[in-house]
Amino acid sequence: MSWIVSLNLVAAEEILSAAGLVLMLVAAWAGDKSARAISVAAVAALVAASAFVLQGLGATGAQTSAFYGQYADDGFAAYAKLLIYLAAAVAVIVAPRFFAPRDEMRAEYPVLVLFAALGMGLMVSATDLLTLYIGLELNSLAAYVLAAMLRRDERSAEAGLKYFVLGALASGILLFGMSLTYGFSGSTNFVAIGKALHGQLATGALFGVVFMLVGLAFKISAVPFHMWTPDVYEGSPTPVTTFFATAPKVAALCLLMRVTLVAFGAEVVAWQQIVIALSLLSIVVGALGAIGQTNLKRLLAYSSINNVGFMLIGLAAATPAGVSAVLVYLFIYVFTSFAGFAAVLLLRDREGEQIESLADIAGLSRTRPALAAVLAMVMFSLAGIPPLFGFWGKFVVFQAAVAAGMVPLAAIGIAASVIGAFYYLKVVKVMYFDDPADKVAPASDVAHNAILLVSAVVISPVGYLMTNWLGGVAQQAAAALFHTA
Repeated sequence: MSWIVSLNLVAAEEILSAAGLVLMLVAAWAGDKSARAISVAAVAALVAASAFVLQGLGATGAQTSAFYGQYADDGFAAYAKLLIYLAAAVAVIVAPRFFAPRDEMRAEYPVLVLFAALGMGLMVSATDLLTLYIGLELNSLAAYVLAAMLRRDERSAEAGLKYFVLGALASGILLFGMSLTYGFSGSTNFVAIGKALHGQLATGALFGVVFMLVGLAFKISAVPFHMWTPDVYEGSPTPVTTFFATAPKVAALCLLMRVTLVAFGAEVVAWQQIVIALSLLSIVVGALGAIGQTNLKRLLAYSSINNVGFMLIGLAAATPAGVSAVLVYLFIYVFTSFAGFAAVLLLRDREGEQIESLADIAGLSRTRPALAAVLAMVMFSLAGIPPLFGFWGKFVVFQAAVAAGMVPLAAIGIAASVIGAFYYLKVVKVMYFDDPADKVAPASDVAHNAILLVSAVVISPVGYLMTNWLGGVAQQAAAALFHTA
């Protein structure tokens, strides 16, 4: 294998690495006054990396493998990276409007987002346990600092500390599972592991599978490894929460799919039951946990847990159609999250302070009708109520489960989604039927409004015009994953 070929395949990571290192030096020399310029450069680097990644959509086979089978630049990784880089760019774009009034806009913020995106890119391209862990830790170390970015806010410090302690525990569990898997398979390469464990899964190897699934379940905040999510979402700066709700979800879910379907693809029965349990628990606990929430960011945290449960139904099917359905769901979920958090960022009182309480948006439809309409669309889309595009995400996941013969799982998922509709509709009821609290002051920001408009169009019924295109791209990405297996 030519090193030139390998280096060409990792061009996106090279761009992000070089940009991150250069911008880190600029931040050290120029200080926080250079934050805006560094943010622009970071977004440009993400756009450039996306241009290289775009070429890999639909790619399959040996020509996508780099560094002796440790890295894959296939269509599956390209699809995930495009969503990750988009989420990272949005997190950088919305940050100045949030941090500037607090005088907390740090030059290192866009640099940390770049390094987190770099780590997540390695995660979704990992075809070896060593690459997996390097990418995971690169992302995690940046994320811990991002969560604690507000230095004068106790909630932010608490969020960073909780995320660090529990994240370190999850990483340790994952590393122990990786060591067991290596010990019983004799390799760290996913394909080699799959061949070694085929038909002879020893008890020790089964424990390795379980521990790896536990570590990855923490990263996607699946129940019962979700306890950090509401506190971290609430305490972190809202642009960081926007980032956490989108990019890491894509990276961790795609990594989970590659590990289970490639490394453990021959032993579906060994992990399928675990994934089904995680799915149902996440759907139910995410819905029930959100009912009593009065903080919008905590409510969206439980919503993310609930939505992860629906995505895991597609993984449990263990078919190309199931993987394609998860990728479609991820696309819709990412844009719904953009709209939701962009709307939350525009909720400010007359002193410019962020409004997060549900009671404070009472009667919002009469004071800020456009903003209330977008928030209502977000809630209906997350609930999967037609004609919003969120319905299509749930539909394709349930369709894949039924096609795989998992009718009871699909039926339980459909029934449990009714529970989730309750708390989504509660938010709409507060905005449209309660007496106005009149706490949200008029606010306008070009970047926020642009993100809000584009995301609202995607999750509206107009989004159904993309179903053929989106389904085709997702099927190509899923085929790349199964081709590797």
